Amino acid sequence: MRIYGNRQLRTVPGQRTRPTAARVREAVFNIWRDRLVGSSWLDLCAGNGSMGAEALCRGANRVVGIEQYGKACKVIESNWQQVIQAGQSYELIQGDVLLKIKKLTGQQFDWIYFDPPYDSYLYLPVLKAIAALELVKTEGAIAVEHNPQLWQAQEIPGLEIYRTKSYGNTTLSYYAVK
Repeated sequence: MRIYGNRQLRTVPGQRTRPTAARVREAVFNIWRDRLVGSSWLDLCAGNGSMGAEALCRGANRVVGIEQYGKACKVIESNWQQVIQAGQSYELIQGDVLLKIKKLTGQQFDWIYFDPPYDSYLYLPVLKAIAALELVKTEGAIAVEHNPQLWQAQEIPGLEIYRTKSYGNTTLSYYAVK
């Protein structure tokens, strides 16, 4: 897998993770590109860490990721270590996103990327937790990757949907603070 700057990333063997497709990654970073330098990024259900790695490559100061699968965490660590520059930092938290997201209480992020397994029950509880914990800055946003046949974006108290765009079987729904 290649990301910004033609950097090669490792992927997780097997089917336990689903890397974000190149055109979906490109869409997210094209939308947020002018506001990435110096930002903070939260990568939920981080997979192989490609979104966090791309954020670091494009100038984010800080990336935090949560991923449950241990083998994926080793790949993420390797990928982020490969691209990090002076003045940047990252933190990787291993465990269930619904339990570990509470560790972020008191923190805020400019950009949150949430890409759980498409058939999971995680969408609503995690989005509600993001809103309740006020994890996204007022000027920031959340991008949620999903399959529209399995889950549809819904209004969440404290958040509003401001954009939805499909790329084949993948849809990105963007939320902002109300």
